Amino acid sequence: MTHHSSNHPGASGWLFIAAAALIALPALVLRLTGTHLPPVQGTLLFGLGILGAAFLISWTAEAAEGDISQALALAFLAFIAVLPEYAVDLYFAWTAPFEESHRQLAIANMTGANRLLIGIGWPVIFGLFWLKTRRAMLEIDRSHALELSFLAVATLYSFTIPLRGHLSLIDTVVLGGLFAGYVVLAARRPVAAPEHIGPAAVIGALPTGRRRATLIAFFLFSAVAIFAAAEPFAESLVSMGAQWGVSEFVLVQWVAPLASESPEFIIASLLALKGRPSAAMAALISSKVNQWTLLVGSLPLAFGISGGSIQPMMFDPRQSEEVLLTAAQSAFAVAVFVSLSLSKWEALALMALFVTQLFISDLHARLYYAYGYLALTVVILIAQRRNLRPFITSAWEATQRQVETPQRKL
Repeated sequence: MTHHSSNHPGASGWLFIAAAALIALPALVLRLTGTHLPPVQGTLLFGLGILGAAFLISWTAEAAEGDISQALALAFLAFIAVLPEYAVDLYFAWTAPFEESHRQLAIANMTGANRLLIGIGWPVIFGLFWLKTRRAMLEIDRSHALELSFLAVATLYSFTIPLRGHLSLIDTVVLGGLFAGYVVLAARRPVAAPEHIGPAAVIGALPTGRRRATLIAFFLFSAVAIFAAAEPFAESLVSMGAQWGVSEFVLVQWVAPLASESPEFIIASLLALKGRPSAAMAALISSKVNQWTLLVGSLPLAFGISGGSIQPMMFDPRQSEEVLLTAAQSAFAVAVFVSLSLSKWEALALMALFVTQLFISDLHARLYYAYGYLALTVVILIAQRRNLRPFITSAWEATQRQVETPQRKL
């Protein structure tokens, strides 16, 4: 397959790649040598290591887009981009059987990452689209109804989790099965010739053999660096909270996901700035599918394997409320996209509802916001009822191998 680039590959692309690798390298060396750092320095160096490796691994995934279908490439990119989030969250789940507080932190990290993605990521993409086009409606391609339909099913199922008050291996099977089904169907989409710039372009311009070897090498290096840095980063963050008198729950729920998901946000933002807002939004929607299925389903599996038990991962009342609020926000987000578009006011609502809840300390605020999201979901679905049938039709067509919907020019 011939790879195309919107820019001629040049030295600047390789400089970015080298910089990302150099930023990741100290964290890997520190971990391999068993060096322990004070909390602040550890948080900074290991956080930067995750950041550098995440950029490198995301460019690697983007460069592979011409070898697989666009939908599968977006799913793969979404998985790779949230790999740092998996590393941090699975560390807390793995250690939860022996450290009770880590059970709370695993849920804090998972719910924070999911809510940040919708509450900040989606509106930012719309904002970049609006700045570039001054249009008040961002439309996504009909084929992306596939991602949204899987997100809808996962969201409906997720409401059973706070009702039960735990995560179990049943959730692993159901949510893992949903993600597997999504990837299989995404893989049936046609392969499209990509247009890359910067680091992804210089990798994609390599001859086939060298390109694939480079992709594998970069992927392995980045993945090892991310998983090597995850434990010391998480531990340093918790220790820093104790040292500074800041709630470790707050740090793990909001600060850690900001660090681990920033490459994902930046890559989607670059897609939007390159005139591909539909692909940018689809990448973040795919990331949400990924995090709301595979990530959530992985937690009880890691918890069970580490503890040598099939006992469920139990919640306290706050954790149940956090999961309920996250599920309600997800339902609202799906309802907004039933029209396969996002308006200016919908983007503002997503951001406002997320940001304002950060400043309310009322013990019942999470429940109030959850009920508010659900009420708005019902209102939007009633208002968008005429779009439900076309949405379902688009989702069905997206599963068919022979159907290829051209990308809209946005």
